[in-house]
Amino acid sequence: MIIDFHTHMFPDKIAGRTLDYLSGIFGASPFADGTYTGLCNSMGKGAVDISIALPAVTKVSQVASINRFASAYTEGPVISFGGIHPECENYKEILKEIKNLGLKGIKLHPDYQDMYFDNIRYERIIDAASELGLITVVHAGVDPKCPEDVHCTPEMARKVLDDVKPEKLVLAHMGGNEMWDDVERYLVGQNVYFDTGVILNTMPQEQFLRIVHMHGADRILFGTDSPWADQKNFVALLEHVPLTEEEKAAIFSENAKKLLGI
Repeated sequence: MIIDFHTHMFPDKIAGRTLDYLSGIFGASPFADGTYTGLCNSMGKGAVDISIALPAVTKVSQVASINRFASAYTEGPVISFGGIHPECENYKEILKEIKNLGLKGIKLHPDYQDMYFDNIRYERIIDAASELGLITVVHAGVDPKCPEDVHCTPEMARKVLDDVKPEKLVLAHMGGNEMWDDVERYLVGQNVYFDTGVILNTMPQEQFLRIVHMHGADRILFGTDSPWADQKNFVALLEHVPLTEEEKAAIFSENAKKLLGI
């Protein structure tokens, strides 16, 4: 079984223009069209059984509509998480509603939400989400939107871990995209998950293996960042990494199944 813990999709009516906008930021073309159907087609090509769709809320006014859209995907081949913005004053009520909608977690993106991850507002949200048993996935490390101003560094993430001690925190991109030396310094060995979103063809394999073995394969989640990575290619990349079959099984699906309760 393969679970992709880091993908994105959008309502059909906005998917095209959203990807056009993001392509301009990323300087790259997507590998799928950003819709539910497009994601499912990509999954079929890559033999991916389940994809976790992660919405990015960039404005407080988007919260209700994004969570309404997400609530249609609580089971099946695509499971969507909910979204929340750190400036939401009624964050506890929003998180309870996300839980009541049957969503299993939330996504935070400090770069697009223009707030540093060690801000008390994020700590409060993560603490409240943890009390509800929700998973929190956070973009970590460098993002093309503001590569010189990283809003979630490994050091910031460590402060949040020390302050809040969440049970189900996932730091995307192996704990901090393009900041993996600091991941080793501040995060390896802590009670936190890393996903492999968009790093399998950029991160030095020696460092990837070192982090997997030092942090524990039981806290690594397979992720692609589709449509910004090709799911079929990323499955093949991980399959060819020199890990044991047990380690690969844990990363491909077993860890995700435990987190998701499926």
